Amino acid sequence: MTQRPDLAAMIVPLGRALMAAEQPVLTAHGLTMWAYVVLLHLDEGPARGQGVLAQEIGADKTRIIAVLDDLQERGLIERRPDPADRRARLLALTPEGRTLRDTAQAAIQAQEDQLLNKLPAAERRAFLSALTTLAALPRDEITGG
Repeated sequence: MTQRPDLAAMIVPLGRALMAAEQPVLTAHGLTMWAYVVLLHLDEGPARGQGVLAQEIGADKTRIIAVLDDLQERGLIERRPDPADRRARLLALTPEGRTLRDTAQAAIQAQEDQLLNKLPAAERRAFLSALTTLAALPRDEITGG
């Protein structure tokens, strides 16, 4: 039986290389990796507070504050009172934030397309389908916790 490498042994180096390839694109758009992650996540809808957002994106809640402050100062996100609980703040994308996110994401995905084009079309579709399915699994289902 031919052994294959462990999934993490294949995915982690690939992920690091992809992040390194994204960095110049993000820098050109005035974004850090965490700022981009925040903009991507908030596209799914407002987040209920910075602690909840930090947990959802896997960030340290004390470190994410500076990222959120910067994004708010630049008019890319807004913090507004939660109508259901005025003590809480909702974090949401502004139209400017959505535009910047869309522009940066299009540039990143154009680069990714160059990599994906190394695969035959059927393999590319299967890879993206499988990756989408696995990425959508709850963390507990992957970790067994």
